[in-house]
Amino acid sequence: MDSSVYVFVEDLRGEGVERVLDRIGGYGVTGVTVGAVHHACRDVTPHGLSRLTVRHDAAHFTPPPELFAGLRLKPPAGHAGALDGLAEACARRGLKLHGWTVFLRNATLGVRHPDVTVRDCFGDRGSPTDLCPAHPDVREYAVALARSVARLGVESVVAEALHFNPQQAERSFVPLGPMDTYLFGLCFCDYCMRRATDLGVNAEAAREECAGIVGRVLDGEPPAQGEVTRAALTAYAGPEVVAYARARSETVTTLVSEVASAVAAEGARLVFVDSTGAVKGYTDGLPTPGLAAHDAWQLGVDLVALGDLVPAFGVLAYARDAARVADDVGAYLRSVGKDREVRAVLRPGHPDSDSADRLVAKARGAKAAGAAAVDFYAYGLAPHPVLDRIPAALAEAQ
Repeated sequence: MDSSVYVFVEDLRGEGVERVLDRIGGYGVTGVTVGAVHHACRDVTPHGLSRLTVRHDAAHFTPPPELFAGLRLKPPAGHAGALDGLAEACARRGLKLHGWTVFLRNATLGVRHPDVTVRDCFGDRGSPTDLCPAHPDVREYAVALARSVARLGVESVVAEALHFNPQQAERSFVPLGPMDTYLFGLCFCDYCMRRATDLGVNAEAAREECAGIVGRVLDGEPPAQGEVTRAALTAYAGPEVVAYARARSETVTTLVSEVASAVAAEGARLVFVDSTGAVKGYTDGLPTPGLAAHDAWQLGVDLVALGDLVPAFGVLAYARDAARVADDVGAYLRSVGKDREVRAVLRPGHPDSDSADRLVAKARGAKAAGAAAVDFYAYGLAPHPVLDRIPAALAEAQ
């Protein structure tokens, strides 16, 4: 069974490429998925050079100048030499190399160019981290970035955040319900509204309805209860808002198609990672009831349409329960097609796996549901004894 371990460039710089690859190779995996382009964050890193690692929005290589010539958006520079020799070192060990790429989550670019970020129903651009996939400059940037990573000699470009992102305020003392939060997070920039209008949606009516509903909750009315479903959203916000939400999938589908074609032209393939699984279970490994494949539409992800365009998909199976992992993998396969590769991404330790037995059960469930690969997230975030659970999980998945 195919498999890999997700690795950050800070792991390679802190412990050394040879040492990290030797340890990962010892787990029995067949590949390494390296964070070629990442977003800013602060992580507790138990065996890192620093125990608290600050990461920046950055591409950790020198992008080919010709790919970004004339483009307005260019990736912020990171540790330019961090990946030097990595492809060769992997090849010597028989390990496949995958290039993990965070596309549209970049506060550095959003602060520099606020007009390329999402705009909410009130006209505010309050999410500098989130680049809008409908903006032409963002789309050109994504294609050039994908080509750049593909040229690193990777087998695949693993695409994270190549879709709309959910609304995530750092603080809110207003009890917004799931549906209010969803409406608050819809982008109503000129490009999104134009695309929706071209599809026959009354975009302005949808914006006004969202602003009215969310505004009333912000003024003190009680929030809507229950999870976000199309039926509940239709009853709460009306058919025009639901039609507007559906129109977002055209934006994402066409962008992913362009990126997948660009990657293929460079001799690699695209692995599309939908973040819905992380939205549901990242914090505690207890995802909300709806399966990720069924709720991916909320981020503009049409898995059925993408199944005709993308060769492989990563399922963020962030759940403690092995049955839930199996259900998520099975739902993805039914959506994208049985002939597509589905890779289950598991966390070997906290908060999902409190023992080797639990990780083994989840790997077994993923395989039984039809997963073609199991990947483990992530090397630098888990203590070595936790990472040592991987061989047993792989043995069960073979």
